[in-house]
Amino acid sequence: MFSTEEYVMRNDKTKQKMLEYGVEVLVVSNPSNMCYLTGYNAWSFYVHQAVILFVDEEEPLWIGRGMDARGAELTTWMKNDSIIYYPDEYVQSTIRHPMDFIAQVLNRRGKGRKKIGVEMDAFYYTAKCQERMNYGMPNAEFKDASGLVNWVRVIKTETEISYMRNAAQIVEDAMQKAYDLADIGVRENDVAAAITHTQISGNEEFGGDYTSMVPMMPAGRHTASPHLTWTEERYKEGDIITFEIAGCQHRYHVPMARTMSLGKAPEFVLEVGKVVDEGINETLRHMKPGITAEDVNNIWSDTIARHGYEKKSRIGYSIGMSYPPDWGEHTISFRPDDRSILEPNMTFHLMPGIWFEDFGVSITESIRITEDSVEQFTSFDRKIFEKEIR
Repeated sequence: MFSTEEYVMRNDKTKQKMLEYGVEVLVVSNPSNMCYLTGYNAWSFYVHQAVILFVDEEEPLWIGRGMDARGAELTTWMKNDSIIYYPDEYVQSTIRHPMDFIAQVLNRRGKGRKKIGVEMDAFYYTAKCQERMNYGMPNAEFKDASGLVNWVRVIKTETEISYMRNAAQIVEDAMQKAYDLADIGVRENDVAAAITHTQISGNEEFGGDYTSMVPMMPAGRHTASPHLTWTEERYKEGDIITFEIAGCQHRYHVPMARTMSLGKAPEFVLEVGKVVDEGINETLRHMKPGITAEDVNNIWSDTIARHGYEKKSRIGYSIGMSYPPDWGEHTISFRPDDRSILEPNMTFHLMPGIWFEDFGVSITESIRITEDSVEQFTSFDRKIFEKEIR
């Protein structure tokens, strides 16, 4: 997906961060970070695996299950000697653990007394992982380096941006498919299937990838909860539906959410849609390098407050390369007290939905910070779509 030179640059930037964090060895278990540093791309994160960086060594190590080693050879930029695998007796065993194997590798390489960073808050690094590392390397000093690689990733290269622009085309096609198919009498799961087909099919120019989150598409009263998925129920007249989906190419995501109504939408739903749209427009108008994530949140909050509305949850977060279970980078969030400064080529999902007791409106945009403003990845109409009843 990228040149060797770009991977080397990413590793060098990560090593600089390691020095800032005060760690000499970094054990990376987040599959997004593993892929970012090496190119490794496989559905193998259900077993323990790691990429390990050393401040004083040129190449990282990939360590994983034996049957996945060939995949690492095929997808990474490293020499085969940097790919090490553990036998299957370590897989979901009650008497041994993959981190026992990793600790042994590090000890043999003379790292037993080093300062070692681990991603303690990564989805795939468990309490058992740390317990076994403590046992296997009793003289090492472990530090939490959960966000270290994530923060290296926040500013994108032109190649990364190009993949996100392709992902934007895919999500627009998928949203249009949802609008076209959702109708009275149609099952929710059939619409979900059509969305997923479009996401993976892509278009004639490029294909799509599986997304880190399944389509979230609650209908009716379920729209009061944004993270519900679908049922096998059939849509009925008057249903409000919120779709939050993404396009993905080479693991780079562009999410988008929209709201539709089967038939004429109630006036109070249309009113909320207009307030959200106004808030988005006002927020985008002020976004540029140099302002903070908190500033972005305050612009949005002040705009909707003029209409008597309030949103207590964050209104956006950084996005880019990702694996399940979500497409966020876990760095910058648009909310109070996040004083991260926006810089060119940072990319975000601006997601200012508003949810109430019995319904919700979700309208979002994925954006890139430019040299003086923002680029919207998509141009899909933001108004609440009212589908004509035939």
